[in-house]
Amino acid sequence: MNATRPKPQLAPSLLASDFANLQAEVERLADSAADWLHCDVMDGRFVPNISFGVPVLEAIARYAKQPLDVHLMIESPQDYLHAIRDAGASSITVHYEACPHLHRVVQQIKKLGCKACVALNPATPVSLLEDIAPDLDMVLVMSVNPGFGGQTFIPNTLRKVAALKELLVDCGSPALIEIDGGVSSDNAAALVQAGADVLVAGSFVFSGGDPVGTLSKLRQQVDEVAY
Repeated sequence: MNATRPKPQLAPSLLASDFANLQAEVERLADSAADWLHCDVMDGRFVPNISFGVPVLEAIARYAKQPLDVHLMIESPQDYLHAIRDAGASSITVHYEACPHLHRVVQQIKKLGCKACVALNPATPVSLLEDIAPDLDMVLVMSVNPGFGGQTFIPNTLRKVAALKELLVDCGSPALIEIDGGVSSDNAAALVQAGADVLVAGSFVFSGGDPVGTLSKLRQQVDEVAY
């Protein structure tokens, strides 16, 4: 492993966890290989699904050991930034497609003391981030169409990650690259080799009934990738 590059971060997506036992799910991840807890907020408008909002984030934060990585798949995210920060978010992700005044929204997130991240839908090219990249802490590449868990990974994501990595280097941006959607042991190593820094995994982690064990195996796999 290249010592100059931080180890890949793992962020299990709580959208795929057992909502009837959410406290228990969060608590059993406390000493797992999870670095962050990924929380998807959906409004049924920007994406065709509704997940959870501020009260559930507050509940998660009360029991979470890891930082909350909050992904806003909503319209007008700027109207909710304060509430999301106050609910316990460490990083806040907004979608490029939902923000006509993206620079302003990014600066608002930073002023709140949170890491500012911008997500790109599968059909949105990375080149559109050229002017904002130096201001970002992270870019989230959607490797499925947003709105539902359990979708199949889009293979073109690997090419997109490599292109994004090149853009960030050219811009002198320190932003991390996060991948969300269909991440599993089948593609995790290839994603890290392409330039991914943070892997969000939902169904793959929780569907087998042993998220702690699955995360441990995924951690071993990505840590063995040679850069």
